[in-house]
Formats: sequence, C-alpha cells, structure tokens
Amino acid sequence: MSIVSSHGFELPLRLLLAFRMLIDELHAELARQGHPDMRPMHGFVMQAIGPDGTTAVELGRTLGVSKQAAGKTIDALERVGYAERTTDPHDTRRKLVRLTPYGMEALHLSARIFDTLRGRWADELGEERLTALESDLRTMTPGNPWRLDTPSWFTNL
Repeated sequence: MSIVSSHGFELPLRLLLAFRMLIDELHAELARQGHPDMRPMHGFVMQAIGPDGTTAVELGRTLGVSKQAAGKTIDALERVGYAERTTDPHDTRRKLVRLTPYGMEALHLSARIFDTLRGRWADELGEERLTALESDLRTMTPGNPWRLDTPSWFTNL
C-alpha cells in the first residue's frame, strides 16, 4: 500500500467535492421520484422548519439570514408546494411556516436516498473503511452535525 502525499488545501476540497457529489446524486434521484423542484438549499430550510413549524424570524435566526431572506426562501418553498404559512393556533398574531405533506414526503424520501448513497459508498470502499471514515469525521467535527446555517456561512462575503 502506497501513501499519497497531499497538500493541506486538498482535504477541504475533497470533503467539499464528496459533499457536492452526494447532494447532486440526491437531487437527481429526488427529481426522478417526483421532486424535480427540490434544490440543495431547500433541504437546509426544510430541516430548520421541522415537523412543528416555525416563524420567519426564528427561521432566519436558525439559518443565519435576515427575516427578509427567510421570507423569500419561504415564498420559494410555497411556490413549489413544500411549505405553507398558517396562523399559530396558540397566538393568532403569529404566522407559522409549516411543511406540507409534499414537503414531508421530500424529507423522508431524501433520508432513504441518503441511505442508498451511503450503501454505494460502503460497496465501493468497504463497510469497515466507511465506518472508520465516519468515526474519524465525528472525532474531528463538533458533536451536532445539524449546522443549518452553513449556506449563509458559505455565502457570507
């Protein structure tokens, strides 16, 4: 077994490339299975909305964007049928954003597709190596992988 010497800059590029490949494959499969309008940012937003819903202000805070940016994203999700605005049953002055059944279906389908993609990686690399890679990444990253503000961090100039 030969060891390939790498430059430090290659690690983040390879991690980003792996992420991009998985996301691109996910969205190609989502399109094949009835969700052609799903975009990578939608997944972050829909996870932030969650099964109980949220407000535009709370969504903006979670995603690390302004209320206005969150509102535009909610508008986009409404147009394609993934989210809807409703009145909060506990406070009629508040508007909640909730996922529609179509939006929930997309999230559940995404989870199944990610499991399939992980299976392909396990077939290619071997389950033991993939499990070791995942374990190593858990060691090197914070405990909570749900950093939903990642898109705003990445685009913050």
